[in-house]
Amino acid sequence: MGDQNKNVPRLRFPGYTDDWVKCELGKVVTFVNGRAYKQEEMLDSGKYKILRVGNFYTNDSWYYSDLELPDNKYIDNGDLIYTWSATFGPHIWSGEKVIYHYHIWKVVLSEEIDKKFVLQILDADRAKIIANSNGSTMIHITKTDMESKQIVIPNIDEQRKIGEFFKQLDDLITVNERELNKLKDLKKSYLEKMFPKNGSDIPELRFPGYADAWVKCELGKFSESYSGGTPSVRNIDYYGGNIPFIRSAEINANSTELFLTEEGIVNSSAKMVQRGDILYALYGATSGEVGISRINGAINQAILAIKLNENKDDSMFLMQWLQKQKAQIINTFIQGGQGNLSGQIVKNLIVSRPCIEEQKQIGAFFNQLNNTITVNERELNKLKELKKSYLKDMFV
Repeated sequence: MGDQNKNVPRLRFPGYTDDWVKCELGKVVTFVNGRAYKQEEMLDSGKYKILRVGNFYTNDSWYYSDLELPDNKYIDNGDLIYTWSATFGPHIWSGEKVIYHYHIWKVVLSEEIDKKFVLQILDADRAKIIANSNGSTMIHITKTDMESKQIVIPNIDEQRKIGEFFKQLDDLITVNERELNKLKDLKKSYLEKMFPKNGSDIPELRFPGYADAWVKCELGKFSESYSGGTPSVRNIDYYGGNIPFIRSAEINANSTELFLTEEGIVNSSAKMVQRGDILYALYGATSGEVGISRINGAINQAILAIKLNENKDDSMFLMQWLQKQKAQIINTFIQGGQGNLSGQIVKNLIVSRPCIEEQKQIGAFFNQLNNTITVNERELNKLKELKKSYLKDMFV
């Protein structure tokens, strides 16, 4: 454990007791700009790929160059780099030798700093910059600002220990992220194959024993639905009771932030729902989100409760159908993705559905897949929180 009266972290590897040393980041690393290319220099094929910021995030296409440049204008496998325009942050390059664009810095290290250690410093600094940006998408970073940042570092041996520790933790997080993405992609694929495509009444993939065509029907013809309301916030007697008040961001939650009294229910348009009811978000940023209520409680006007005859239709099946249709519903009924849905729009949706037995099998299949995804998300979040805790305790 570190001595808080000294310039040392709270948590250290055994055998290290020296104080950490303050210095400017620019004293131990050098940020080297890439090259600003003219359009005619960016070729469809050539000797070297030109690495751009987009290649790290959204763009899989590449330009090439035959230019021969100074050594510091190339990035080799394992080099530390920093993207500083639009989307920003540190990366360790994994790939062939490339030329890099002006909006990327190559981070050249002195003998006093370890690559894996300074990667964590830069990544933690990135998180601070984002947290202090107040949601702005235009974050301006200059090389002078980066070089003047004050950091605190131990000797190179302790740096290497810390850097390797966090590399292993980052690798574990990456493996879990990949597994989670695979599961989400798998679910997306099954949603496409296990529900009929437009113009068809039979899905591509079915459980054995089912061959009948699915039947189309308006949702309002085989379900009951209603929205709730919000008790007046001016009356304190309506709030603070023991009835959960479910809002649109909480349709999949196990608890709520607000609670109503019996008086609040009686004297308002708030409506009760039961565990197992389908909850569909109508308003704002959550429009089109759908869930199965996990609690008994009251809903406000931003939620449509949908109740089915359990002997004829399966709630889990319908929830998956609504989830699959979300993008189409939003694009059809909400201009530019901004605005609200209505209960009548949802009731008028044409649902394609099979017999109750097949519905239940499909619903149970996706419920199990959802549970697996949820478990993986929780494990990933635990690892990320663990890393945050270690970063706090193992750095000054």
